[in-house]
Amino acid sequence: MKRPILIHPDPRLKKVCPPVDDLSDDLRQLSDDMLETMYDAPGIGLAAPQVGVLSRLIVLDCVKEEGAAPHPVVMFNPEVVAASDETNVYEEGCLSIPEEYAEVTRPAEVQVRWIDQDGHPQQAGFDGLWATCIQHEIDHLNGKLFIDYLGPMKRQMITRRMQKLKRGKARA
Repeated sequence: MKRPILIHPDPRLKKVCPPVDDLSDDLRQLSDDMLETMYDAPGIGLAAPQVGVLSRLIVLDCVKEEGAAPHPVVMFNPEVVAASDETNVYEEGCLSIPEEYAEVTRPAEVQVRWIDQDGHPQQAGFDGLWATCIQHEIDHLNGKLFIDYLGPMKRQMITRRMQKLKRGKARA
């Protein structure tokens, strides 16, 4: 089931999410719903707070090549356990901040530990777009948005545009 995506500014997007301590069927269903919502948007990552659920859950699929098979990844309680000194700059966007993009510098490679949908602990290394996306989504779980990496003027401009967008949607 597709879920509505919260648009910034929304106080739920600035909250730190508690860890998932029990993998329930409801949380598994939420992860399936989030994947459906993400693909429909379309996006490459989505965090539970973006659909109004304050749980440490992210979904992502950074396969973008035409005709390539999707590679959905579901991560409960993801955490970066190691990051490279080398950095990458990507132009990031966010489903909660539609039509806004900005360059963000992040570690180029990360080692991430998480629990999969079956409750099994996992750990793997990611680089390139995958590394950027995972860090972006984990930021959501910590109440941080990509615009928080920008200067105050640019951040305020984007926030004002989002407020105007929300007002326009409320009137429609």
